[in-house]
Amino acid sequence: MSAKKHAPAALRNREAIAEVLARELPASGTVLEIAAGSGEHAVFFATRFGSLAWLPTDPAADALASIAEYRADYPGTNLSAPVMLDAAEPDSWPVAEAAAILCINMIHISPWAATQGLFRGAARLLGSGGGPLIVYGPFLEDGVPTAASNLAFDESLRSRDREWGLRRAEDLDSLAAAHGLARSARHAMPANNLSLVFRPI
Repeated sequence: MSAKKHAPAALRNREAIAEVLARELPASGTVLEIAAGSGEHAVFFATRFGSLAWLPTDPAADALASIAEYRADYPGTNLSAPVMLDAAEPDSWPVAEAAAILCINMIHISPWAATQGLFRGAARLLGSGGGPLIVYGPFLEDGVPTAASNLAFDESLRSRDREWGLRRAEDLDSLAAAHGLARSARHAMPANNLSLVFRPI
């Protein structure tokens, strides 16, 4: 049986995310993808951004197997084998540096500790190079009405796991500041999602 997983959202949002990446990613270097899931995004973005090396990671064995199987069918040379990485344990990340970090749809379906680790790890890897940490997903924003669908989604997430749920963008800003990062861009995305970009100060 195939180990490949299929995430319908990946097909729906990949073009919109690619437009943001085209504006925010550096011209060269390694893009570290945190919580790469099925691996469908990794293959698509590696194809779209051929001058960048793509390193997909995930903490789950079944996700790593899916990524590896997609990679086996990938004809290019800029997609690395997947690596096990737990965002909540940034001091044990098996990566020394990155030109950019991408995290799609993780923050709301993981404990807050994973987001804390993400920012701590990003600060260490991105250093003073100015590379971006790009996060995508649904967020709450002070002073901005939340779509009814996002409120329902938040309630559903919290009913499944009390440590999950939509996060306030302003809480990410505070977390970033604590680690020497600052938000440099906010991109409105389809389906009431956002792409938020943080860079070393």
